[in-house]
Amino acid sequence: MPSSAHARRPSRRALVRKRRRRLLGALVAIAAVTVVVMVAMGPVQQGLQKIVLPLQHEDIIRQQAREKNLDPALIAAVIYQESKFEDRTSSAGAKGLMQILPDTANFIARKSGGSAFEVRDLATPQINIAYGSWYLRYLIDRYNGNETLAVAAYNAGENHVDQWVRQAGGADSFDPARDIPFAETRAYVASVSKHRKEYRKKYRHELGLD
Repeated sequence: MPSSAHARRPSRRALVRKRRRRLLGALVAIAAVTVVVMVAMGPVQQGLQKIVLPLQHEDIIRQQAREKNLDPALIAAVIYQESKFEDRTSSAGAKGLMQILPDTANFIARKSGGSAFEVRDLATPQINIAYGSWYLRYLIDRYNGNETLAVAAYNAGENHVDQWVRQAGGADSFDPARDIPFAETRAYVASVSKHRKEYRKKYRHELGLD
């Protein structure tokens, strides 16, 4: 006759069920913790994105993109490259979000009918982005829709780009990696292209690209 101790010993099947319940409980707890962490990390990830790839004044960017027939992500990428969306004045005197030189701004004002323009107006985001967008549109049209040449000219000036295009044998033969002799401008063009794609991917709704 079995002893009472032996009779109370759980069966193998009961032990297996008990282990399964413990494992299931552990998995449920891990899943719950994962959900909590993911929910908590959402605002953190959004905050990091805004630090790494900032975006401000998207309403103005959308407006100017519509008015000037530009890709809003291109405007955002140029602003990022020029100022990281910070109002600043460069050592060369370029001002504001899109880093517009006073001479360039006066040229834009004459061409666009801004008769009351004053250089200090470039500190205003609406005016700065409007003038920078106008100049981008002007450069794209000047180079027959070639946005690479337009972005290069935004950085290095039209005279330099005209010279590089001639040396390359024409716009169709122009390779920015090969035909831009200025390292700064090569990096500028590559960075604008890269960040334009990132703005299109990460800020589609904010830029009106949905």
